[in-house]
This record gives sequence, C-alpha cells and structure tokens, in this order.
Amino acid sequence: MSNLTKLEFVALDMTGKNYLSWILDAEIHLDAMGLGDTIKEENKASNQDKAKAMIFLRHHLHEGLKIEYLTIKDPVDLWKSLKERYDHQKIVTDADLLEKTFSTFHASNVLPQQQYHENGFKKYSELISCLLMAEENDELLMKNLESRSTGYAPFPEVNATSFRNFDRGRNHGRGKGGHNYRSRGGYTNYYSDNKNTHQKWMNSEEIHEKDKGGQSKRNTENVCYRCGMKDHWSRTCRTPKHLVQLY
Repeated sequence: MSNLTKLEFVALDMTGKNYLSWILDAEIHLDAMGLGDTIKEENKASNQDKAKAMIFLRHHLHEGLKIEYLTIKDPVDLWKSLKERYDHQKIVTDADLLEKTFSTFHASNVLPQQQYHENGFKKYSELISCLLMAEENDELLMKNLESRSTGYAPFPEVNATSFRNFDRGRNHGRGKGGHNYRSRGGYTNYYSDNKNTHQKWMNSEEIHEKDKGGQSKRNTENVCYRCGMKDHWSRTCRTPKHLVQLY
C-alpha cells in the first residue's frame, strides 16, 4: 500500500546507483510544483510547502530509505542527508570518455591514437562512429586480401602435371607428328598405366629424334608447356598472355 499514487519517476534505489538521475528529476518536478525553494538552505518556504515537498520526496524513495529517514521532517535535511550519502558519484563527461578511450589504445597503435586525438573530437559518439567505420573498413580490406590471395595462388606441382597431361591431349596432332605437346617427363605420367601404348609412343619418339638430326633429348624436354619456347620452365615463363593464347 506504499505506492498509492503513481510515481512521477523512478524511486531512488537503496544502493544509490540512480542518484544522479534521481536528484535531477526531483529538482525539475519540485520546481514545476512551485516547491523548488524547499530544498535550498535558509529558505522561507511555508510549513505547508515543506510538507508537500517531503511527501513528494519520500514517495520517490526506496522502502528501506523511507524507514531509515523516518524521523526527518524537513526536506532540506533529507536532501542534505541523501547528498552526503550518495554524492560521491561523478558525472562522466564526453571529455572523460574520450580520454579514457584514447588511453585504451594498444602500444602498437600509437600513431592512430595520435591521429584520432588530433582530429579534435568533441563528442564521444562521434569518436565511436569513426572507430566503428574504421573497423568495418579493416574487415572489408582483410576479406578482399584473402579472396585475392586465394584467386592468385600459384599452382602446386601436381596441378602443373595435370595441366601438362590435359594440354598434351588437347594439342594432339598439331605440328609434325603431333609432338608440340611434349614436356619434361610428361609422357611417363600419362602412359604409366598402359604399357603397350607407352612403348608405341617411345618408338615414334625415337624416330622423331633421328629425323631431327640427333637433337639432344634434354633440350626437347626443356620446352615450356605454357608458350612452347625453350630454355625455361613454365614457372619462370614471361611470355605475354596474348602470345600464350596464340600458342
């Protein structure tokens, strides 16, 4: 039955956690009721106004506080007692929040800290918005770098071997005897599962070697499978892309 009338604002908690907001609400409502002077030192308020102020203030106290300050009948005394008890709290300003945020930067981020500090932020919300935007941009940049690294990763050796096998079949029949597809050791991987076919291919290879006037087998195997040029491997090939496509 303690709250017979509706509260105008949240009652003061026993712990005093809402004291700063409570005194602000109490002062505003007392002024609106014409009772603002009742909580000031050496006021000349009437006993009736003091009684109205006490009723209003006690109505917005925690039940435990009502019992604790049961004997106080002057609103000034009640106001002073509550202030002595809970006024150790401090209003946190934007400047305090900004300095606290700057102090939390890691030692490796001294330069960004100085840059943000020199921007002259006046409001904590502006700094937070800027930091959140920078964080989103960093995440987007990292995702782009990861996707780019994946797309441009060099082929492992096994993929290069598979590509040589595929390219050999695609270019079969081109040139003299269809030997433009040869690459270093490529035929041994392709024909390892078919002994007879492998032997026929070796025989045709020997004939081709004799027709070319005894050209060394090593030079033939050094042909780049990417562009068809000699004296370099595909991994070091610098032939322009349009020439590779023509090949």
